[in-house]
Amino acid sequence: MTKLKVILILVACLSGVSTVWAQVSLTKGGSGADEFELVKSGKAAKLYYDIRDFEVIKKSAHLFSNDVRLVTDREIAVSEAVEEMSSNCIIVGTLGHNELIDKLILKKKLDVSTLKDKWESFHIEVVRNPFPGVKKALVVVGSDRRGTAYGLFSISESIGVSPWYWWADAPVAKRKELCLKVQKMTSEEPTVKYRGIFINDEDWGLLRWAKTNFEKERGNIGPKTYAKVCELLLRLKANYLCPAMHEASTAFNKIPENKLVADSFAIVMGSVHCEPLLFNNASEWDKKTMGDWDYVNNKEMLDRVLRQRVVDNSPYENVYTLALRGLHDKAMGGSSDMKERVKLLGDALNAQRQLLVDVIKKPANEIPQAFTPYKEVLDVYNAGLELPDDVTIIWPDDNYGYMKRLSSPREQKRSGRAGVYYHVSYLGKPHDYLWMSTISPALMYEELRKAYDATADRVWLLNVGDIKSCEFSMNLFLSMAYDINAFGYHNISTCQARWLADMFGQEYYEDFRDITTTFYHQSFSRKPELMGWGYQWSTNKHGKERNTDTDFSFTNYREADTRLAEYDRIGTKVDSILQQLPESEKAGFYQLLYYPVKGCEYLNKMVLYGQKNRWYALQGRAATDSIAKEAKACYDSLQIITQGYNSLLNGKWNPVMTTRQGFAASYFELPKLLDVSLPAAASLGVLTEGEDVLRGKSSIRTLPAFNTYFRQSYYFDLFNKGLAPLEWNLEVSDDWIIVNRKEGVTKQEERIWVSVDWSRVPVGERVSGVIDVMAGNAGKDKIYVSVFNPSSPSLQELDTLFVEHNGYVSINAADYHRKVENEDIKIKLIPNLGFEDASVQLGNPIAPVQRTGNSTVPRVEYDFYAFGQGSVDVYTYVLPTFTLSTDKDYAGHEATNIETKYGVCIDDGPVMNPSTSSFEYAQIWYESVLKNCRINKTTLHINEPGKHTVKVLCGDPGTVLQKVVLDFGGMQRSYLGPRPTKTK
Repeated sequence: MTKLKVILILVACLSGVSTVWAQVSLTKGGSGADEFELVKSGKAAKLYYDIRDFEVIKKSAHLFSNDVRLVTDREIAVSEAVEEMSSNCIIVGTLGHNELIDKLILKKKLDVSTLKDKWESFHIEVVRNPFPGVKKALVVVGSDRRGTAYGLFSISESIGVSPWYWWADAPVAKRKELCLKVQKMTSEEPTVKYRGIFINDEDWGLLRWAKTNFEKERGNIGPKTYAKVCELLLRLKANYLCPAMHEASTAFNKIPENKLVADSFAIVMGSVHCEPLLFNNASEWDKKTMGDWDYVNNKEMLDRVLRQRVVDNSPYENVYTLALRGLHDKAMGGSSDMKERVKLLGDALNAQRQLLVDVIKKPANEIPQAFTPYKEVLDVYNAGLELPDDVTIIWPDDNYGYMKRLSSPREQKRSGRAGVYYHVSYLGKPHDYLWMSTISPALMYEELRKAYDATADRVWLLNVGDIKSCEFSMNLFLSMAYDINAFGYHNISTCQARWLADMFGQEYYEDFRDITTTFYHQSFSRKPELMGWGYQWSTNKHGKERNTDTDFSFTNYREADTRLAEYDRIGTKVDSILQQLPESEKAGFYQLLYYPVKGCEYLNKMVLYGQKNRWYALQGRAATDSIAKEAKACYDSLQIITQGYNSLLNGKWNPVMTTRQGFAASYFELPKLLDVSLPAAASLGVLTEGEDVLRGKSSIRTLPAFNTYFRQSYYFDLFNKGLAPLEWNLEVSDDWIIVNRKEGVTKQEERIWVSVDWSRVPVGERVSGVIDVMAGNAGKDKIYVSVFNPSSPSLQELDTLFVEHNGYVSINAADYHRKVENEDIKIKLIPNLGFEDASVQLGNPIAPVQRTGNSTVPRVEYDFYAFGQGSVDVYTYVLPTFTLSTDKDYAGHEATNIETKYGVCIDDGPVMNPSTSSFEYAQIWYESVLKNCRINKTTLHINEPGKHTVKVLCGDPGTVLQKVVLDFGGMQRSYLGPRPTKTK
């Protein structure tokens, strides 16, 4: 397998750094002026650092030496002494902290003027004859301590050592020799200053693993675990860590070695929204000795504890969180009067700020501080809380990937600017998702790009749960934080495929692209943890989720069958790739792709087969028990592959992986399964496609109408309701009715496909026929066939139009006929996002608001053909995004800016203005975030049959449209809505 690796491929998504880093790559040579031999002809270069430099430089040097050993089985020597330098050497150091680099600069053999006053930047260059006896020196110099480490680890990546070599067992290709081609380069500053992760909800994975496996001697998460976390962050060019803080794990600062470890890796420490000044009140606050966590009645004790924390931690690099919430992740008790709460929080934050000044002895605006208005705190902030200008506001998402609020034009002028707190793992209402990170990369980019454009460039923090299963999401988030401009809608959906292909072989790239885009497409509409379809903590009597049928339909639009087929397809692909890979690469592949895909496959199949079993039982089908067995087999398979994960590499990760996450979830449980008592004799049963009401709706069976403009097939299920085999045969009333089978013997069920011979069917709008189903004494039935085959319009006339079909028109948003733009608003296509796997964004979210009533407003237009007239319900499917800020300009006469809006109209008819936004924890928010879609119904009017145009108009820029459905009375109940009805 060829694995010549560069720092980043052209799309800049292997580790998210600037494309300029591709100037360091592997070569077969080594003698050229810009080439350097790391290991050649049995000899290795020697690495030198300065003893005066930071501890992280020494640590990085030895880690780099080990990286070379991983590739070549030979370490390079690391030395701080420079009396006798080798002829081929690596010099690594921080600007102003390395004597050799200082000398090269003084001799004008090294120009690093571009590093001056830069944050976390580095320069790499091959210098010829730098010192007597030295032929070549590979010089890595950083503007600061992290910049130096980033530069050295960028070379680690170029020789084939992934940042995930330990945490995900990413394979390292072996080589006998290592020669680099190095074009002189200086990296840009990161686009976000502080970039890091929050380890959260660690109880079920990381804590169990550390306690029983990796750090048994401590029995908890401690310095050994945090050393691995900090190394990973440094290799990913991140710099910020908010440690685990649940009561079950030992608080980070209770173990003095933890902060020493973090500092040795140059990692900046922080704390999250409920932890003031690095203090973990969930496990460090002792009510017995300290009293209540109550700022009103116990202020002196709170201040004393917080002061001591700052005293202990101030020698190290920190971002201090200003906060006042209740214990753990709860609201602070006290008055429900909002004015009093604003004053209380303001007083507490000012007191914390003064405490920092008193202890650290610096002006407040020189001490990094952040404030996260999370959950109820955002309401307090919006009610008038005044923050000092230099404090960074870290805007949270709604825990489901949608930014609740961003900086207003006024707030964008603040010197402290802003940041984001984002989730790819969550424990809370309306439902947890802790098992698997399935957030769409395209959604993550859409939300984070608009945050960055609204000045959120100071702190980016990602809730990664316990890291495992969140590897790619974490990688992508930190990559975007490092260089957001390396990403765009043109490459975001293929980033994971390229990341995986770089690890496991470019020959698999197309398979990886298909697997990952399908994986995110399916999980976008419903995360695996949400397949139980229940709510958590919905009543005080039933806090635990109560699983039900899903809303995926087995009868309408084939959506359940399609979901099962897609998971089956990509599951088969990962099975095949796992078997093809060499043993040395299987563990990494199992963690990064095999388990996520197979886990979601088995979970979805288990749930949907359970639903199918109950549906079959209601019909009395003989196949009911067989479907139950399939559901049980999927449940068992899920346990087996989870155990397989924990058994990898002789149990390295045991027991980090589990499906049983959280307190109140039950999605992972074997679903309720039913059995039926069958009579001895065979008994005929029939169910047609689209027949979703079994009793009380119709006395006849019909297939959906066949339409000459689509010429599709439909099916009916012919099934046995007895123990004896069912003998059956079919007769059609007309020769234009085609069935794929006309007779047979069926033990359980058959799916019969029906189509139309369009060369024989009569012309007409109400053509009909009958299929007689006969099974002797076992029963008989009739299926009525309807055909819509008008003489006009012709197929050519409706070519490329969306056409009414069975009483509806369905439109995929990305397939618009026209777009209208202006200087401010450009229409963008977003691949691999939305129910139809592609969406359109109506302008940049930070562009000026548009007036939907204006005839020239930017919009997308879709031409469709309707066979009737009158009222039509227009359903628009949009991302459930929030308003950008609450500080908006005057809305104007008879208008509102409290919520977002976009326009919908047909032809030049009235414009209606639905919204994408709602209030967090409102019912519409619950429903929308669980399916990543808000569906708005607007009733409009068509004055005559024929060709028309439905228009979706830009109001609040950034609206993301997934699909449009026009219901003329025929749309059936489903979860995703009907598939597009566009003629080809």
